[in-house]
Amino acid sequence: MTGVIGGGAIDYDRRMMRPSPAVLAAIPLFQQVRSEDRDRIAAVAEVRAYAHGERIFDEGDESDFFYIVVSGRVKVFKHAPGGNDVILEIFGPGGPLGAVAAYEAKPYPASAVVFEPAECLLIPRDTFFQLLERHPTLVRGLLGSLSLRLVQLTARLTELTGGRVEARFARFFLKLAGEIGRRDRGGIFIPLPFSRQELADWTGTTVETSIRIMSRWSKEDVLRTERDGFVLVDRETLEALAGS
Repeated sequence: MTGVIGGGAIDYDRRMMRPSPAVLAAIPLFQQVRSEDRDRIAAVAEVRAYAHGERIFDEGDESDFFYIVVSGRVKVFKHAPGGNDVILEIFGPGGPLGAVAAYEAKPYPASAVVFEPAECLLIPRDTFFQLLERHPTLVRGLLGSLSLRLVQLTARLTELTGGRVEARFARFFLKLAGEIGRRDRGGIFIPLPFSRQELADWTGTTVETSIRIMSRWSKEDVLRTERDGFVLVDRETLEALAGS
């Protein structure tokens, strides 16, 4: 079995599903950690495979594990009072899932479901805390990363509640284009086949509004919807909308 961090295949123990030190070294959260401390983490962690649509944890579950995406993508979302789901983030390789909750020993504040087949690194919370107590050098690199992640999520929630819905859609697709887009099919191809409901959840709106915006953009040849993703054709128009 292999994991992918930063585009390279990494082998780990098939029998025990223990991660190799190389898996830990490729994860941003642990890149500032000493190699001997990464070895200690690898000895107590495991890598688990998940199928598309499989739940990793639900909002309100006890945070018994630290989860980090090794390969694939995972959607983290929160149930809104109105009954809709609000997507907080799509995590790719290296992304931590529920890290702040696990660190604070609080229930997960959101749910995580596999968006495309994924493998995750699991570290038992109690065992991890024991390592922190015995090896203080682990703490230094971790605190800064967790704090940064909290700032990013706060900014994401602020973005969801501000501006016009169409502007939120534009910012969303521009972000995806910058992170995973590639030149193809007459524009910038984004290989994530979101449904209209998922787009609505991500931008904090209704599925009807999502359908209306995407249909208009398709007719105006701004953004085309394809079976396996989207093609950003008119970047200038989206950039103008993103600032409105």
